[in-house]
Amino acid sequence: MKNLLLSCLALLAVGTTQAQKIKSAGYPIDPVPFTSVKVTDAFWGQRLKASREVTIPLAFSKCEETGRYMNFVNATRPSDTIKVGGYSFDDTDVYKTIEGASYLLQTYPDAKLKKYIDSVLTIVAAAQEPDGYLYTSRTMNPKHPHEWAGSKRWEKVEDLSHEFYNLGHMVEGAIAHYQATGKKNFLNIAIKYADCVCREIGEGNGKVVRVPGHQIAEMALAKLYLVTGDKKYLDQAKFFLDKRGYTSRKDEYSQAHKPVLQQDEAVGHAVRAAYMYAGMADVAALTGDKGYIDAIDRIWDNIVTKKLYITGGIGATSNGEAFGKNYELPNMSAYCETCAAIGNVYVNYRLFLLHGESKYYDVLERTLYNGLISGVSLDGGGFFYPNPLESIGQHQRQPWFGCACCPSNICRFIPSLPGYIYAVKGSDVYVNLFMSNTSNMKVNGKAVQIEQQTAYPWNGDINIKVAKNAAGQFAMKIRIPGWVKNQVVPSNLYTYSDDIRPSYSMKVNGEEMKADLNNGYFTIDRKWKAGDVVAVHFDMEARTVKASNKVEADRGRVAVERGPIVYCAEWCDNDYDVLSALVNQSPKFTVVEKKDLLCGINQLVTDAQTLKFEGGKLVAKDVKLTLIPYYAWCHRGSGKMAVWLPQDLSACRAQMPPTLASKSKIEASHKASSITAINDRLVPKDEFDRSMPYYHWWPKQASTEWISYELPTAETISQATVYWFDDAPWGGCRVPKYWKIYYDENGQWKEVKGADNYGTEKGVGNTVHFTPVKTKKVKLEVRLPDDNAAGVFEWEVK
Repeated sequence: MKNLLLSCLALLAVGTTQAQKIKSAGYPIDPVPFTSVKVTDAFWGQRLKASREVTIPLAFSKCEETGRYMNFVNATRPSDTIKVGGYSFDDTDVYKTIEGASYLLQTYPDAKLKKYIDSVLTIVAAAQEPDGYLYTSRTMNPKHPHEWAGSKRWEKVEDLSHEFYNLGHMVEGAIAHYQATGKKNFLNIAIKYADCVCREIGEGNGKVVRVPGHQIAEMALAKLYLVTGDKKYLDQAKFFLDKRGYTSRKDEYSQAHKPVLQQDEAVGHAVRAAYMYAGMADVAALTGDKGYIDAIDRIWDNIVTKKLYITGGIGATSNGEAFGKNYELPNMSAYCETCAAIGNVYVNYRLFLLHGESKYYDVLERTLYNGLISGVSLDGGGFFYPNPLESIGQHQRQPWFGCACCPSNICRFIPSLPGYIYAVKGSDVYVNLFMSNTSNMKVNGKAVQIEQQTAYPWNGDINIKVAKNAAGQFAMKIRIPGWVKNQVVPSNLYTYSDDIRPSYSMKVNGEEMKADLNNGYFTIDRKWKAGDVVAVHFDMEARTVKASNKVEADRGRVAVERGPIVYCAEWCDNDYDVLSALVNQSPKFTVVEKKDLLCGINQLVTDAQTLKFEGGKLVAKDVKLTLIPYYAWCHRGSGKMAVWLPQDLSACRAQMPPTLASKSKIEASHKASSITAINDRLVPKDEFDRSMPYYHWWPKQASTEWISYELPTAETISQATVYWFDDAPWGGCRVPKYWKIYYDENGQWKEVKGADNYGTEKGVGNTVHFTPVKTKKVKLEVRLPDDNAAGVFEWEVK
């Protein structure tokens, strides 16, 4: 990496940019920035260490390996012979990784890392055009830019060019870098590009009206306003939102189906949506515009009452990586993109700064401890793109992705965590998250140092010490989490189904405190002296949760959580099929501390039963069911996992006896891990069901493909049934043009005779009967449509 940077730098001659005057503005509540908080926590310290030692170095190496840096170098010497490949948003991986590295510099000062970042920024600055435009996908070859870029600036910015998206991540990274280092070399680059956009986008002579195709510029420009005090950036953010739904783009996928102020439901691509909602919250908070306040409140209410997973994940479907319909929350096919979880944190954080209510941090904490950190392995080197709530082994974390938005987003989010713990408003100090740390903040302009010591999330005891205090009297507002108040989420989407009623206590220097909660906070208002300690205790017991009956996927099932942690059953802790487990009606849980397992966890163990067919009869067996934190699943190999566990017989999936197909060895023309879906005995309930695992040949088209079974022994077969996967109208799979069944005879494939019907109907089993043959191998041959691929849920043979 170093050699590449040195060679790149040798190609460049870069001037200096005039430093910008930094001013300040604010939200109704002021966050205590990451630069003022040092995390010393065991739980989060492990995550920060993994980020510092593995994730961010990996991301920087990938920026080199995949040509991200070279894109900037090529942009300094444009040529119509340069082939522009990759994605039009590849520049953002550099910005996001620098952002994450900048956050880490506060917790782990590193002179070599600072120098390395500066060398990267030298390359980035050199690629910037004189008027501030910085988009390597065009600049490196203006005559033949990236296929998504359009023939001129902004032409396809509402579609796929991502010019404004690149700006947004640049600004976010530049601000983090400035705050961490005090240096303006990255900030000046971002300001220059932002100024270019402000000059060229808008209403008036010489300008064009455009809105971002992929949102994030809105929230980034609002943040740039906070850093610089220049209101034009806030105005530009509001312009992007005001004009959405009024330009040529009008679709739910991009949240442009109606003007922003008229929206009341979370729809479309979940990451784009979350970034837009965060930008709306920024504009609402920073302008006081009641229309924006009302709109973002309506959308938030729709999410937490109808579209939020118990893990805090959002985005139910892979079709468009999007929100589903109200209460559409499937488990195995849940998309719950890691980037969307990060976006959900951004939205709720901003709504807290706007409204000052603890319910937003309840959602934030749930997302943080579950659906967000599940997206990165404990060692920091593996990543989930989707985060499903059930698996049969088809899911594995990957070391990287060609579309690397999730790994690079993890790079920037985990190190930013210290900035989410505290906030201040006047003489009020909000304690929002619980982890060991030392923080230095200003209360009414006077210095206050607060320290936390805790083993949270494994127990509910937190000591909050006022280490230094020059502010005299102030109000410490300690969030009482929703799970302590017997509220799973701030709605009736999920409710606790047991009879446990947790309590909490607050003591100052051993003296018990009493107070009514205000907006979910326990307030202790006093003249604090150095050394004062608040001892917080939250009862923390394992709880069972039921979903609203409107959530079809979770009917008759319970989830289990303890404190902020959602649990799951995984194959490697249970010597039976965890998907066939039936939870007792009134389960009791034992907490088992496992310091050496998965970086230290608490397991939960309870009595349960399994149901399976033996000799044609349904047999129940008593078992011990062991649960682990959901975020830690899939670290010990791929296998079955479930968050929602059957408690009613109607929801139980008894372990079926083996079939010819399930006992067979699978081969295919296109090998993929999802091939295991075709003989898992899980079939769709109708043509619209996407919740079952499937295998597909996308992106192949108009080709002949095949799957074969090798049976354990030669068997006589006379029929085959196929359930086709077809994700029309948005996806790329359709039922095949035709298909055939072949069998092996003496090493030669022969087509079966007497086939009565090769059906291609969606949502049902298409059964073909044929003249019986005795064979050890059978093949399904499929002719793909001319302009689509095809897929299979299940292939049965008898």
